Amino acid sequence: MDLTPDQAASAVERHECPKCEVPAGSPCRTLGGKVAAKYHTPRFILVPALREDLEVLVPADRNPGRTWRPGPALAVVPQTAAESRPIRIGYARTSMVSQELASQIEALQTARCHKIFQEQISTRVKHRPEMAAALKLALDFKEAAPDQVVILTVHEMKRLARNAAELMQLSADLESTGILLELLTGPLTGIYDPNGMGSMLFAVLAVAAQLDRNYIREKTLEGQQSAARKGNHGGRPKVIDDDMLTFAIALKAKGTPVPDIAKKLVIKTGKNTGKNPSVASLYRALADAEEAAALAAVDDSLPLRPKPAQIHQPGDPLTPEEIDLRERLVAQRAQLTAADREEETNR
Repeated sequence: MDLTPDQAASAVERHECPKCEVPAGSPCRTLGGKVAAKYHTPRFILVPALREDLEVLVPADRNPGRTWRPGPALAVVPQTAAESRPIRIGYARTSMVSQELASQIEALQTARCHKIFQEQISTRVKHRPEMAAALKLALDFKEAAPDQVVILTVHEMKRLARNAAELMQLSADLESTGILLELLTGPLTGIYDPNGMGSMLFAVLAVAAQLDRNYIREKTLEGQQSAARKGNHGGRPKVIDDDMLTFAIALKAKGTPVPDIAKKLVIKTGKNTGKNPSVASLYRALADAEEAAALAAVDDSLPLRPKPAQIHQPGDPLTPEEIDLRERLVAQRAQLTAADREEETNR
């Protein structure tokens, strides 16, 4: 029998023979219902190895020329979700870039995670991109195969969050979607059971994680306050210190352009030691000094930063602070002169 083009296309989509409409796995048949001696070529149009063959012989065990009879049905035992290998989605996180992720990733690989998401971001940040991606992938797997066991695996509880409310909410969301939570270390090592004592212990550990985070934060603030009382306010070291700024203000008062002043200054500390500060940094430092001077003019109790340079007449005595400042400026000038000589030599 001949099929219309639409019927043939529909048969191909169903993996049936477009000519005799037999299902996949059965030999082609004649109009009389017998096994055809040759397969109909259009059936193999999607198979590159058979696409060019005009005729494909039927194997002898298919009994070509005889009436077709169905064989015994195959006993297909469906694989249950409990017997199938669970899909594990791993998540690793550290708060700072300086902390290492290797140990967490190694533990997740040992747990045979199919995919591992990692990021270095604080739990204080509400939106953690890699965490959201891990949860989305786990949810996609669960929606595609509801009977499949999907597990979100982390090294320890505080990798997820250190806020008790956030941890409890995350646990509830995973439970509502049928995704399991697995912890590789800690008192709740293994797959978390949200029922009975497991739920109570999880809540206690969530509160303990939040208290631990609060304790670390308090100690950090105490250390910062102690350092501030000693004059160390944290952050990156100043590129332009007070001595350099005093020298720059004196040169600017004489009419020296700011770009030329920047070439005469040398950074003393940090990774840029021995280099000249950028013109933008010098402009910012001079602007801050002018703002401080303006505020001090309004309120005499505010200290100036830096102190204005005083011009002495020959023979005027110098204070110990002024002598020390002069020695440092002379040393800086000598260092700059040596650098200029070296640069001229290299040319």
